Amino acid sequence: MEHTPQSSLTAIWTNVEDHALKRQSTGLAQARARATEAGAPQGSAAQAELLRVLEHMVGATSVIVVGTGAVVETYQLLDGLDGHGLLTAVDSSAQGIAMIRSLLRELSDSTQATLRAVSAPARVFLPRLNAEDYDFIVVTGDTDNYRATYDQAFRLLSKGGIIAFTDMLPFAEQSGETSDDQAAAVDAGKADAMRQLLADVEDDERFDCTLTPNGMGLLLAVKR
Repeated sequence: MEHTPQSSLTAIWTNVEDHALKRQSTGLAQARARATEAGAPQGSAAQAELLRVLEHMVGATSVIVVGTGAVVETYQLLDGLDGHGLLTAVDSSAQGIAMIRSLLRELSDSTQATLRAVSAPARVFLPRLNAEDYDFIVVTGDTDNYRATYDQAFRLLSKGGIIAFTDMLPFAEQSGETSDDQAAAVDAGKADAMRQLLADVEDDERFDCTLTPNGMGLLLAVKR
């Protein structure tokens, strides 16, 4: 089987992402810019757009987003609720939850949906939630969010509900505050964690799943 050249795949990804960025509403573009300027890089615009469409496809009325300053994902998921239902944003970082709360206050007058922002680690908060009450769960941010949310996902999701894991294919990030060796070690740790999570989800007979090239790798798992 012939494979598409890497350069062509990169060009396709770039064009799709640029197209999604141009489609952003003014409010979403401003929210992305504020978060980025505050030092919280945001995820792929095309990926967030896909999450909103998937939310529509499953008819979600109760959504959880677990992240670290996941402003763009939260904005799109709230938009996908079409003014009703429940959105719960879980963020354990002080900066992240402050941005999410600011966003939800800004959007509260334009929706009848119930908005809840929780400052707590996923492993602490998610076990407190009612079983089978949620239709759609999105996981972003720190590596710890992924395993903790996966461990609760089957219990929390209604039948046919979806859990979406973003950034499953992490790339090395270089910083002036860390050495190349330190950055590589951090990235290797996240990559190992994502590989193990991917293997576990794919082997989990309770879910149907697929790994897609959206964003930096989007793993979708549907509760059977």
